[in-house]
Amino acid sequence: MSSLPAAEATLDHKIELLQPAQDVEEPELSIVIPALDESLTITEFIAWCHEGLQVANVVGEILIVDSSTDDTAALAVAAGARVLRVPKRGLGRAYMDAIPYIRGRWVVMGDADCTYDFRRLAPFVERFREGYEYVMGSRWKGSIEPGAMPALHRYFGTPLTTWILNRLYSSSFSDIHCGMRGITLNALKRMDLQSESWEYASEIVLKSVHMDLKTTEVPVTFIKDREGRLSHHKRSGWFSPWSAAWINLRAMFVYGAEFFVLKPGLILLALGLLLTIPLSGGVIDVGFASLSLYTMLLGFALSVVGLQSFCLGCLAQVLFDYTGRARRRWSRVFPYTRTVALSGLMVLLGVALVVPLVLHWLGNQYTLGAPGALHNHLAVMGLTLGVMGYQLFAFTLMLHGSILATTRRRPDVGD
Repeated sequence: MSSLPAAEATLDHKIELLQPAQDVEEPELSIVIPALDESLTITEFIAWCHEGLQVANVVGEILIVDSSTDDTAALAVAAGARVLRVPKRGLGRAYMDAIPYIRGRWVVMGDADCTYDFRRLAPFVERFREGYEYVMGSRWKGSIEPGAMPALHRYFGTPLTTWILNRLYSSSFSDIHCGMRGITLNALKRMDLQSESWEYASEIVLKSVHMDLKTTEVPVTFIKDREGRLSHHKRSGWFSPWSAAWINLRAMFVYGAEFFVLKPGLILLALGLLLTIPLSGGVIDVGFASLSLYTMLLGFALSVVGLQSFCLGCLAQVLFDYTGRARRRWSRVFPYTRTVALSGLMVLLGVALVVPLVLHWLGNQYTLGAPGALHNHLAVMGLTLGVMGYQLFAFTLMLHGSILATTRRRPDVGD
């Protein structure tokens, strides 16, 4: 067992790389696995990995990212794996720490507890060789050993959260929580992972969609825990699965914010303008109903909320834009000079439409008159234009600032 020399080693003095006596040169595939106190299974798991690499006919390394208090690290090195010793900081953080030490151009992730059969690496390797950038394992397309997954997870939690993600992102995954998955190193670097806990798994899935990665699924085998081993959820208590589900949902909603604001905003805006613009000329009778100033005020509220929601949706697309398409689309739709000029005209026209109400108020002992009076309707239309003009101006500043910031922050990452 040997550690990497300090001059070569680390971005963090608390991280140490241990290398096996027989280390591979220039691996094409890296199996990267976080481990916490897995001495019961680690030796067999690494043997599975070696068998899987041999069957897949690929040169690969096994990199265990270890923060154990038992002898997991020593057993892993003895079995022929590289071990990156890191502080205990969460599953997502383990992958972030590992990125500078990954040597293969393809990465397969998973668990060290022998619940995923790493003897079956060949489907992942085959998909990588076909040009796929993200290869998601699916237990639903493969097999689940009796007793391997609690009924709550199998029949409720995983299907429900997978359905939610597919609705939010227009994707077609069958098992978003499968722990065995593959990704190119180039794509993993470009993802710029931020989640340090359980939600890293959802972040990878979500960003694979945002990045428009060439994606596929392969069947995997899910095996129940070995006798005497407790899963990390069971070690953490009954609330752990619920906490993991919540933080995964939080990641889905944050990275998929546009779903809740972009199209709903357009619908609200259209409905609001449909109520506001026709009524700017006064009361309209429709059958037995009379659409009055109060209906117009409802239209004003819907228009303002709708435009604001739509603008937030555009910004959400820009913030999570890894392909550049959203930046190009919205900069074309909202060019700076033209949009600022339009917003200014909207404000000026809005002020002009409020003037008749102000003059009436000043000339009639500071009263507004009957609600159905034309100047009241014109004033509401003016208020709508003025508020929306300011919203459009503020959005234009934020949009072009966000485009500059995200373009600067996401340079291309080479292979």
